[in-house]
Amino acid sequence: MPSLALTANTGPLAVTMGDPAGIGGDVTLTAWAQRHAANLSPFFMIDDPERLAALAKMLGLSVPIVEIKTPNQAVSLFENALPVMPLTLKKKSRPGVLDAGNAASVMLSLSRAVALAQMGEIAAIITNPIHKQTLYESGFEHPGHTEYLAVETGGTPIMMLSCPGLRVVPVTIHVPLREVSAMLNPELIVSRGTILVHALKQDFGIGHPRVAVAALNPHGGESGALGSEEIDVIAPAVAHLQASGHDVTGPFPADTLFHAEARVHYDAVLTMYHDQALIPLKTIDFHNGVNTTLGLPIVRTSPDHGTACDIAGSGKAHPGSFIAALRQAAFVAAQRASFND
Repeated sequence: MPSLALTANTGPLAVTMGDPAGIGGDVTLTAWAQRHAANLSPFFMIDDPERLAALAKMLGLSVPIVEIKTPNQAVSLFENALPVMPLTLKKKSRPGVLDAGNAASVMLSLSRAVALAQMGEIAAIITNPIHKQTLYESGFEHPGHTEYLAVETGGTPIMMLSCPGLRVVPVTIHVPLREVSAMLNPELIVSRGTILVHALKQDFGIGHPRVAVAALNPHGGESGALGSEEIDVIAPAVAHLQASGHDVTGPFPADTLFHAEARVHYDAVLTMYHDQALIPLKTIDFHNGVNTTLGLPIVRTSPDHGTACDIAGSGKAHPGSFIAALRQAAFVAAQRASFND
């Protein structure tokens, strides 16, 4: 794939605010409180310090907040306090109560993080969940984080979900199932596969990546009896990737691709649609999945869950996915820093 100018360093990690009505603050504060047990690299938030202090008190967490002006201050301060690069919310936030009046602050947190990453002042971005409809009502023109990051960085992003023992990349993502077949074509699968192979080398240190490709139809289409996409679309894409020197195999029936014995034969799976990727991942490890955006010149991860406004501020939010996202971001940043193509 064409090389982008990569940002690769070992600075602190930047955590965006996400929607202040959601659980982003909950899991970030909890992660800092568990920083020693979880062996976390230094991170800081781009958020409203008063909001975080009030939320920590509500959650019963002893989390001192310290304001910083530059990312490098976070490294020395992280041991004793949660560093926060301050921004001010326009509306006083309450957990679980969405307010479009804070949409501009939500996006400012993200844009500041992107700028810091592009300048090489941070190692990676971890994005807390946003409430998309609230942003849409305030003029946000992108389907989500990933599309925004593509525009801002010039990358060609694809979504990889991972947990220990499984990495999955859906070729199509947030589209109705009835539209998937029409969207699939060899060029799209080849593009996704090429980015995936490159990222497995660059971001995960896998010298010779093995990628399995899932079929679309039951039993792999039964030689066309149950659908022709495998013959007409997926197999030609696999052949093209193989001709390019990549260890890509398939298409394989999805119902036999994710059990433990099958998973030892590949490093990642390219699936055809969203739930084909997410169901096995969340079945294997519901609380610790990570969303990593491949194909960007900056490193970005996020927890594999939404805003969960119904439990925000209650102390019920599980921090596992967020902690895993912090660890993955630090790992990928370190891999990029040492990568030689």
